[in-house]
Amino acid sequence: MPRLDTKTALITGGGNGIGRAASLLFAEEGAAVAVADFNVEAANGTVDLIKQVGGTATALACDVSDEASVAKMVAGTLGAFGSLDVLFNCAGGGSTKDGPVTDLDLDEFWRTIRVDLFGTLLCCRHAIPAMVRTGGGSIINIASLRAVIGTEGADAYTASKGGVLALTRAMAMQWAEHKVRVNVLAPGVVLTERVAAFIKEDNPIYQKSLLGPCEPHDVAELALYLASDASRRVTGAVMRLDGGASVY
Repeated sequence: MPRLDTKTALITGGGNGIGRAASLLFAEEGAAVAVADFNVEAANGTVDLIKQVGGTATALACDVSDEASVAKMVAGTLGAFGSLDVLFNCAGGGSTKDGPVTDLDLDEFWRTIRVDLFGTLLCCRHAIPAMVRTGGGSIINIASLRAVIGTEGADAYTASKGGVLALTRAMAMQWAEHKVRVNVLAPGVVLTERVAAFIKEDNPIYQKSLLGPCEPHDVAELALYLASDASRRVTGAVMRLDGGASVY
């Protein structure tokens, strides 16, 4: 039996990268998938791929840093499928304007906080009541290896993802009695199309990642475990996915 049979999943940032990989995998495993993205054309592209192989999906436009947009996204998911069982918060990311606290662009700091941390908070804020009404669900957030170990050169991103990690633990405690599980992935380098464009095989990252950098599908597979009933006793967990880089 497919691992997400009868479940509805909402995936933000589903138009590309990890979000697209997860959308395709979740649909393959039987979920009805609401693919949300700031770029609705990209979301529609993911939905087309899902439907080509017989899956069920709908595309939704969403700016996760805007509460009205998030509320509309959750309402759109419920309107399309009637319930919400899984939320995978993939939307977010850093930029080249980031850096050490002494040099980083302060507008970039607040942009990163609003998208990566505040956006995660808003999506959980509106998804949790829908999950509680139907007896529970699974929320999967994305932090970063930067939030777990000491790194340099991206302090805005590190701060935002550290907040996601702490917020995940708090929510896991608060909502366990309602059978809402909240876990967080902390990946290292993930070779999305954007990242792969500037990280070549002579990059030191390949030496530090004992098993090699992750592909988006690798992250999606771990998210699938957390979305499925196989992880029904797992909440508040921080799962590293870094090819062994953090033990280097």
